[in-house]
Amino acid sequence: MEDLDAWMNLDDYEDFDSQMDYSGNGIQLITFTLQGESYGIDILKVRELISYSTPTVIPNVPECIKGVTNLRGVVVPVVDLRIKFGMPLKEYDKYTVIVVVKVGEKLIGIIVDTVSDVVFLSEDQIQPTPEFSADINTKFIEGMGQIKDDLVILLDIDCVLSEEELGLLPSQLSDA
Repeated sequence: MEDLDAWMNLDDYEDFDSQMDYSGNGIQLITFTLQGESYGIDILKVRELISYSTPTVIPNVPECIKGVTNLRGVVVPVVDLRIKFGMPLKEYDKYTVIVVVKVGEKLIGIIVDTVSDVVFLSEDQIQPTPEFSADINTKFIEGMGQIKDDLVILLDIDCVLSEEELGLLPSQLSDA
């Protein structure tokens, strides 16, 4: 995360596959932290990383939607994943990043504590989502990845925001 500018626009970044040394099946991820835990999102869903700036507040949206930001003429809703996941709030700082992802046909910004790395996980490094009691919602977790001694929670970003929440957003926002 030391040089965020190097990661700013993933479309302009050189082909990640040419930089990775792997064989077989797996998934390439952008990893980030929330409350000291590591999470990963399929790199094909990530469009851009931007330094945190305060979004413009919009009324009558769920609490986790902090507002909108203008990304080169496209208005993008911004979601705080800490609030979405019921985590304690944390003051935004110089390491806070907005990860712009494509969810369906919309661009959504998600606020994370810090971006960590781009990694490749082979199939044998990925484990299924653990079984929890019925009242714990794990529909947005695709699995768990093992990178050295660290466990990474693999998010299905399409399931992080419910259809109901996306329906509350003005229809003109962030059509990709």
